[in-house]
Amino acid sequence: MLEQINHPNDIKKIERKDYRLLAKEIRKFLLMNVSRTGGHLASNLGAVELTMALHTVLDFPKDQLVFDVGHQSYVHKILTGRKDGFASLRQFHGMSGFPKPTESDCDAFHSGHSSTSIGVALGLAQARDLKGTDETIVAVLGDGALSGGMAYEALNNMARLREEKRKLIVILNDNKMSISENVGGMSGYLNKVRSKKEYVDFKGNVEKSLMQIPVVGEPIAKGLKRSKDSIKQLFVPGMMFEDMGITYIGPIDGHNTPLLIDTFERAKQLDEPIIIHVVTKKGKGYRYAEKEPARFHGVGPFSVRTGKNLPAQSSGGPSYTDIFADTVTELAKKDETITAVTAAMPEGTGLERFKEQFPERFFDVGIAEQHAIAFCAGMAAKGLKPAAAVYSTFLQRAYDQILHDAAIGRLTMLIGVDRSGLVGADGETHQGIFDVSYLSSIPNVTVMAPVNGRELKEMVTYALTKGEGPMAVKYARGTASTLFEDELTPILRGKGSILRQGSEIALLPLGNLMEEGAAVCENLVKEGFKPTLVNPRFVKPLDEELICSLMKNHRLIVTMEEGVLNGGFGQQVTQILANHDYKGRVRNIGIDDRFVEHGSVKQLRKMLGIDSDSMTEKIKAWIGDKG
Repeated sequence: MLEQINHPNDIKKIERKDYRLLAKEIRKFLLMNVSRTGGHLASNLGAVELTMALHTVLDFPKDQLVFDVGHQSYVHKILTGRKDGFASLRQFHGMSGFPKPTESDCDAFHSGHSSTSIGVALGLAQARDLKGTDETIVAVLGDGALSGGMAYEALNNMARLREEKRKLIVILNDNKMSISENVGGMSGYLNKVRSKKEYVDFKGNVEKSLMQIPVVGEPIAKGLKRSKDSIKQLFVPGMMFEDMGITYIGPIDGHNTPLLIDTFERAKQLDEPIIIHVVTKKGKGYRYAEKEPARFHGVGPFSVRTGKNLPAQSSGGPSYTDIFADTVTELAKKDETITAVTAAMPEGTGLERFKEQFPERFFDVGIAEQHAIAFCAGMAAKGLKPAAAVYSTFLQRAYDQILHDAAIGRLTMLIGVDRSGLVGADGETHQGIFDVSYLSSIPNVTVMAPVNGRELKEMVTYALTKGEGPMAVKYARGTASTLFEDELTPILRGKGSILRQGSEIALLPLGNLMEEGAAVCENLVKEGFKPTLVNPRFVKPLDEELICSLMKNHRLIVTMEEGVLNGGFGQQVTQILANHDYKGRVRNIGIDDRFVEHGSVKQLRKMLGIDSDSMTEKIKAWIGDKG
């Protein structure tokens, strides 16, 4: 069947009786390809029939499909003629693992963060109506996205479409999971909806099934036309949405393709907003992914036969994430005021081990980073010591809460900025290259950057025992470095350290760029230079005394960072030196004003000129330049 799909809308050429075979082929295709490249597997296995049905009903690229987060868009890519691109999925210069309009005009909007799809789709629908066009707009979001506040802001706005008789279709893909299992009131509400026993389909045939359209009454069976007076009795399971003014249908079986097609076709006839609640199984069709959907949400290369990661995926030591979580957990054994907070990522942040030992002090707030920080601020105001672990790219969403709720009151909390720096294959939406800039702009916030695993442990300990105000520790994805662990000195607020004393050239690599910086140092030594190697440790406050001491016997000072230069570490160092009338030259190495595509960290560093070889050549050129 897949051989017949090479362009958008080719699925319509396949007889519907063969859709079951097509779904089977798609799942096999996903397994074979993602097992080689890595990627988001479980979420896509669960969305096969749903995406097939949407492609049967919609016309691409005229109609527009907006995916929330976008990690469930692989089937959409296959059905729009991009199956050959899977050989390079998430690889350098290859196909993105997320929707990307520059990749295909069938991708309506780029996405990578949760809870945005309804708002974006509303904007697309508004533009359609103002321009007088007639395309169908559909948003697909998971039930986990309903733990994010943006989704509710959009639902509140969406309700006015009914009065204006304007259409928008929202598909709630309910698999009880975000990355980990969902938590909170909305999850409980949807559990109750799923427990409804008596259902009928559009033809009025009663069935005892959890996966059929609920009692919708005769007006719906005759073309989805209904009176407003009958709405409350017709849509009992989705009363929350109905009370908001949004028509609700569901829950329906997300793996019953004919039922999905029939539902979507009829929904297109409504001149009003509608939510279709679809129940799917994350990881469907692959037993290992069904059993461990969280592990197979985002996975590296693995054996299809065994479900185990290939040997290349194993590491030689603990990750920075492991060290952060283990340290917080160990400290919590001695200090009952320490709590742990995650935004729907207990496994990804390592905090599931804290949960196992201290369930009463562990809080998963769902995909709600803003709430996570405000929640921490409230606990801190009452004398607790919350430790929140959030990926750098998602912490961006909580900028206002760090500033307004935490920093103004100088409330003490630890913010673990996980996945700081380049993260690789997830691309533009996930690179953690902005945290220094946005955190450094806030008064009362301390920002630390460890160069190895032992230093991370010491910084976490410092933050939870001696810290004051919001204390952010940024650390990279992957195995923790052991470089310079034997040369560690005690952590003192705002104090860096000199790892190698030299003259003429001073190198200041920040945090996870220290291994590259140390290699540059060795390269320069081989060239006959005697560089000084500095570990800044603190981005804020900077060690002004140490930086100024470099002015005396260094004619070139070079900062290095795996983050954007605009507002970054290098610019702050340059400002200090300028304020003290430094007569030598300062050069900042980092990432220019840009978003960074997907690829391995090694490839991206090379492309950006922040690998050791590129930085060595730049510094040698600056040394030779007498201008």
